[in-house]
Amino acid sequence: MKSPRASLAALLTAQAQETFNDCAAKMMLGALAQQLARASGQDSKPVLALIAALLVLPYIAFGPVCGWLSDRFPKRSVLNWTLVSQIGVMLLLVAALWLKSFWGAMFGFFLLSAETAVLAPAKRGILLEYVGPQRLSRWVGYMEMFNITAILVGSFAGGALFSHWFAAGGDPWQAALNTAWVLTALAVIAWAFFQVADPTESKSAEPFRWSLWVRHFTDIFEVQRTRPLWRATMGICFFYGVGGYATVLLQQVGYELTHGGPAAALTSSKLLLMVGFGTMVGNLLAGLISRRGVELGLAPLGGAMLAVALVALGYTAPGTTQFNVLLVATGFSSGFFLVPLYAFIQERAGDHRRGRILAGVSLLDSIAGMAAAAIYGLVASDAALGWPVSTQFLLMAAVTLAMLAYALYHLPHQTVCTVMRLFGRIFYKVRVLGRDQMPAGGALVLCNHLSYVDAVVLQIASPRPLRFVAFAGFAKSPTVRFLFRAAGVIPVNPDKPLKGIRVAWDALKAGELVCVFPEGAISRTGQLMELREGFETIVRHTKVPVVPAAIDGLWGSIYSFAGNRYLWKSPRLMPTPVCVVFGPPIASERADGAHMRKAMLDVGELAFQERPMLKRHLGREIVRALAKRPRHVELVDRTAERRPVTAAQLLAVAAALSRHLRKTVPARRIGIVLPPGAGAHIANLAVAFAGKVPVNLNFTAGKAAIETSLKLGEIDTIITADAMRAKIPNFPFPSDTRDLKKIIEAAGGKRAIVPWLLAAWLLPNQWVANLLDLPKVGDREEAALLFTSGSSGEPKGVVLTHRNLFANCAQISSLSILPDTAVLMACLPVFHSFGFTVTLWYPLLRGCKVITVPSPLDTKKIVEAIQQEKATVMLGAPTFVRPFLKKASKEELRSLELVVTGAEKLTMDLYEAFLGQFGIEILQGYGLTETTPATNINQHNPPITTATAEEQLGKRTGAVGRLMPGMTARIVDPDTGEELPMTSTGMLWLRGANVFPGYLKDPEKTAAALKDGWFITGDLGRFDNDGFLFIEGRLSRFSKIGGEMVPHGTIEQRIVDLFGWDQQEGPTAVVTGIPDPAKGEALVLLTTKDVTLEQLRAKLLESGLPNLWVPKILRKVDKIPMLGTGKTDLKAVRNLALELTKGTVES
Repeated sequence: MKSPRASLAALLTAQAQETFNDCAAKMMLGALAQQLARASGQDSKPVLALIAALLVLPYIAFGPVCGWLSDRFPKRSVLNWTLVSQIGVMLLLVAALWLKSFWGAMFGFFLLSAETAVLAPAKRGILLEYVGPQRLSRWVGYMEMFNITAILVGSFAGGALFSHWFAAGGDPWQAALNTAWVLTALAVIAWAFFQVADPTESKSAEPFRWSLWVRHFTDIFEVQRTRPLWRATMGICFFYGVGGYATVLLQQVGYELTHGGPAAALTSSKLLLMVGFGTMVGNLLAGLISRRGVELGLAPLGGAMLAVALVALGYTAPGTTQFNVLLVATGFSSGFFLVPLYAFIQERAGDHRRGRILAGVSLLDSIAGMAAAAIYGLVASDAALGWPVSTQFLLMAAVTLAMLAYALYHLPHQTVCTVMRLFGRIFYKVRVLGRDQMPAGGALVLCNHLSYVDAVVLQIASPRPLRFVAFAGFAKSPTVRFLFRAAGVIPVNPDKPLKGIRVAWDALKAGELVCVFPEGAISRTGQLMELREGFETIVRHTKVPVVPAAIDGLWGSIYSFAGNRYLWKSPRLMPTPVCVVFGPPIASERADGAHMRKAMLDVGELAFQERPMLKRHLGREIVRALAKRPRHVELVDRTAERRPVTAAQLLAVAAALSRHLRKTVPARRIGIVLPPGAGAHIANLAVAFAGKVPVNLNFTAGKAAIETSLKLGEIDTIITADAMRAKIPNFPFPSDTRDLKKIIEAAGGKRAIVPWLLAAWLLPNQWVANLLDLPKVGDREEAALLFTSGSSGEPKGVVLTHRNLFANCAQISSLSILPDTAVLMACLPVFHSFGFTVTLWYPLLRGCKVITVPSPLDTKKIVEAIQQEKATVMLGAPTFVRPFLKKASKEELRSLELVVTGAEKLTMDLYEAFLGQFGIEILQGYGLTETTPATNINQHNPPITTATAEEQLGKRTGAVGRLMPGMTARIVDPDTGEELPMTSTGMLWLRGANVFPGYLKDPEKTAAALKDGWFITGDLGRFDNDGFLFIEGRLSRFSKIGGEMVPHGTIEQRIVDLFGWDQQEGPTAVVTGIPDPAKGEALVLLTTKDVTLEQLRAKLLESGLPNLWVPKILRKVDKIPMLGTGKTDLKAVRNLALELTKGTVES
């Protein structure tokens, strides 16, 4: 199509003008009839009924021929010749009025109506050819809006023009003639404008037959034999019947209000204009609501509103403001009828018979219009019943209620779906991805289950109505059973599931969309649970494609189990942003549980990426969070003496310092060398508030590694403390190294801090952020830089973006481990990725209270802080936790509810000893600096709160937990790169919003670590069927000996267990590999214990360990090399092994 917009504009204008002329002529002739009847003392109501009948009679007489013309010839040509003939008919009407022939004018009006009958099927059929099926409903809405507007505005114009000229000259014939001349001019303009419309093709080759003139019953049968089309047609007939009745009734109202004076026609026109305005708005809104497709459920809603409005009109005096408002409401309600019904008919009719179907529809709604005119003549005429206006409105209300009952009976599912979509949008701002991937026919949709309103959100998002499979136990009460039936829910009884499954089979085979929540229940952990096998039975039988779907954004709402409770949470005041993603359809033969779990994780990751918060600026959001709770104690610094710091104090000092840094530090990045505490918090916040990047440097690393980091990060300025500087004399501080206390004084001290204190207490949080000139968007810009610990190589600069940090904080927040009521023991170094994200930024955003101790090795001080501050959560590496077994009592740790470890594998001896001694279960987590860091964390099993709820698992011994929300994974063969089943052991690849964008200034290492958005962790792992991840070790912690991968960690744990070595003071044994010319690598054991190689070999072989796995070399060392993060220094271990075995490979 060359110019679709011009064609659509020409079409809408032409069809509206034709309708405008019809209605204007009708009002003009009605007003003429009223004045002529008044002059002769006769009743005009029968003539008004006749005029209304003449308007629809051509649809009955010529309907089949009109439909044939629309199919046989190009619709654009049919429309064009109709517009040409309209000009001739208007001239005939002018001539009749000039000759003062009323019945000649009536004949001209009949011909004008015949033009519209020809136009009707052509204009509706050509619309699909111009816009296509995807946009059909919306453009039907626009067309009906133009059409109804033309009806009402034309009616108003016809009455207004007649009243104007009649009042001016007093001659009704001249007033009618002048009006007819205006309408003739409009006909000419419409024809001229239509010439820009693009040509179309004929859709049928059916020859003309004389039987067409009597093919009425065939056309009606064409509609009637397709039951859905017939029901939609009944709705349209109802609309035109009530609409036609209301049109003549309002003429009567206008005549009675003016007592038949010159302004009668004008008054009637104004009343019709009220209805027209409401109809225009209703059509427009219905079209907008129907943007995604046909919304049949709008029709019953429109009927309900119309019935209420008509009843109210029956008890309201005409001419009042209330009466006029109700007329607008009546029009608005009726607008909800036509858009979905006409769109449904056009979509279902098919190209080959659309003209005949539409002709049949036009014929039937014309009969309804004729019947309405006849009923009006019977009910309103003085010679018949002579009912007053109020009674007639109540009659229409009764008919509307009958039609409403009919619609609800046949469209319960569509009505409920529409109600969900309409009212759901009030509370949820739904963004949808992949809607166009939904198959045209039947399909099974599998979606995660986070809350009680998942079905509402999915109905909003789906391109077609969904039917849900649900637990039959919910439908015990009659009310719930009724709602289930109305919503099209398919109940499945676990004891007799086949009955419900068969209903799902039938629905899918009928081309419907059926949704299953394969977890079987609402997730009470916020993560994707085990997928039940029931959906596979449906897929195997029906062979339909399966669409993976994900909802993100509902966890945390009052209808979810976030916070370990339903409902009893503060409701969100603004619409909740929710994202729904529909993935590519998966063929039935591939849709097993493992494949679908992976697909659901993939779409879940895409949905999480759409969270609006991920685009925000970290510094700005921290300012807002602190300003919202100025009196809240953010942290208690126990470096020397106990020092509580409130949110307002933290914000004020950091804000004052940030201004100073912005002025005095030109570089983009600023280094920070401080232990956990108020100083580290202030320094990091000040750098972020200054719009710069904080870089927390590992002061326990070697001098060469630190110098490499400083050079790589282009760090010329470091914030530290003089006391800290004295403790690490070998640290290569640059010349611009600043003491924190001194630069706070240089920034203005208390004088600079007090204004920010006042701002934190008095100003809205947004204003405080604006005062710091912080941008609203951070998204993928660098927010922080951390250097990897270098356990197996040189440090690399890990760039973390605002999106990364927000994502990981949101993921942690979705679990139950760190609620805002938590008191967090923070002793991990800030250069440690867990310490940086989880103990610094997360509590500031979430509102947790933090207790800081400067060193994770100061166990006595940590235990004292836990006891005195009533800490509830502690994070640490197993190396830092193990000393608690000797230095803490159960009473001292009584307040602790949760201990989470990461950085290295949690051994079973530590897990069992901690549980036995303190009654506290250590929950293992997993993460890497490149993933910001947390990707998996075990959490306590959620409580069971309802009678129908089953136990759900949040943890599994030996596993590191399920994937965080918004993450997905692959298991890949480390040698071939081929994807493996998720339950196989292989290289772990991860993807999510918390995955870093790359290494600083190192494209080669970035390319090696990131493949198409997937981060190659370097760890070997596997998932079980419940989604729990088991880490088998780093690939670098395996030796390939004789073609077999030998795990170092497994050997180490076996040695410790067999010899019963105490690990409380740190690791006593470590295995590494060195080059071996014979078999590729040789295993070396470094140990602090006295043991011989013969003893070692005998124990290991006796325990069943393969000979290949027994270390060939043993060396005693004074201490196992460790990093400041609590990890074993693998690089130093290997170098030490190489040095101790130089020139020797023992057999």
